[in-house]
Amino acid sequence: MLRVVYGGSPQVAATILELLLRDSEMSKATPDEQYEIVGVLTNPPTARGRHSELVPTEVEQYARTWNEARGTDIKILCPEHVCAPEREILASLKPDIFICFAYGHILGPKFFSLFKYGGINIHPSILPKYRGATPINECILNMDEETGCSIQTMALGMDEGDIITCHRYRLTGNENAEYLLRQCSVYGTAMFTQYLRQISRTGVLPPATPQVGEPSYCTKIKKEDGKIDWKLSAEKIDAMIRAYTPWPGCFTTANGVQLRILKGRAASKVAAQDPAITKNTSAVPGTVLDYNKQRGILIQTGDGVLLATELQWQSKKAMDYKSFMNGARNFIGTVLE
Repeated sequence: MLRVVYGGSPQVAATILELLLRDSEMSKATPDEQYEIVGVLTNPPTARGRHSELVPTEVEQYARTWNEARGTDIKILCPEHVCAPEREILASLKPDIFICFAYGHILGPKFFSLFKYGGINIHPSILPKYRGATPINECILNMDEETGCSIQTMALGMDEGDIITCHRYRLTGNENAEYLLRQCSVYGTAMFTQYLRQISRTGVLPPATPQVGEPSYCTKIKKEDGKIDWKLSAEKIDAMIRAYTPWPGCFTTANGVQLRILKGRAASKVAAQDPAITKNTSAVPGTVLDYNKQRGILIQTGDGVLLATELQWQSKKAMDYKSFMNGARNFIGTVLE
């Protein structure tokens, strides 16, 4: 039976872990394709909330829930860095392969020497484009027409491994980061289960080829990146809102109060249905121009009009644009900053 260690941290990685654990149980029905998750690597708990309570990652929480419900003993490690003590524990598990999604750590040769077949990783881009931690956000910000999900062998350099397969798909210009990450996880999980069963059956890794082309790299996202500059074009702000969903989100200020723009789109996207709302005005960028009951709240940008459709005042509940306008007197004419 193939012995697997899984690495990941956020909710989407927990979803993949759940699907892998369920498939590993089903694999027992086919003796030559059996595999089991013997260990989990995830980030340490982080301080959250008003009282800075330490909260485990979603992957740790799910692995513990699974152990309690099934009576299993999956080893859960949550180190800040994978060092000698963690490697010793992993070695005791006699693992065959490491697989991961959104673990976020650079791992060294001593780590990979623990695994007979090395490691396999899901990376949500068409490698070598957008190596790094934020490829989905980057492709949306750049308004790419295509993205993909690469399954790669793990190398010592960041996302430099050989490509086993890459699934490409066209973008409509309406997807947000949360949606694309979920799509990649669905595809990646299907490939993970296929390859784990294949390795268990054949005893060899699937063939892989070196990456081709000039690599590009992602930048780390900071909370302040979500601050809207209304001098940008409506299309660019539209892309920002989608790229920064759910984190860090896009925000502005209205009369000194923070206002989050949770959903919005460039009016040019509905030009065919309603050309009147796409026209530029001489208003200062950030000016709330009007309220269209069918489309949203019209905001002037540096080039074009943005339609805001879901908003949230600081410390208040999120609201659709109609509910928002019901409680926002004199909002039209406000200059957002």
